[in-house]
Parts: sequence; structure tokens; C-alpha cells
Amino acid sequence: MNPEDLRKLVTHSMPFGKYEGRLIADLPGHYLNWFAREGFPRGEIGRLLALMHEIDHNGLSALLDPLRAGR
Repeated sequence: MNPEDLRKLVTHSMPFGKYEGRLIADLPGHYLNWFAREGFPRGEIGRLLALMHEIDHNGLSALLDPLRAGR
């Protein structure tokens, strides 16, 4: 994992779908779980969604709070 990816979770928005425009870090768990079941998209967005899924699934979302405060 690239540490820069953590910053991207709190600065990049979802570019498509039901939650278009919402920060990746703010996507609901059920949406991330759907991607985990159906397959993450290719490229950077897929990598970020997979990372956010891992963070959310393991209850580690609070790790992003200092990054949110710094933006």
C-alpha cells in the first residue's frame, strides 16, 4: 500500500454510480461490500475502493480522521 493512497481516500470523489461525487472515505459499507462481491473496477479507482473496503471491514475508519482534519 502506498501511504499517499490514504490521503486520496479523503480527497477523491466517487466518479460514477449511485454515490457519484461522494468522497471514497464516506462511501457506505454495503456499497463497498457490493464491489468486493462483484469485483472492483480496474485502475486507481478500483485500488482505492478495495483499500477503503479493507479499512471499513476491519473497523479502522478512524485512522482517516487525522487526514480529514488536515485537508
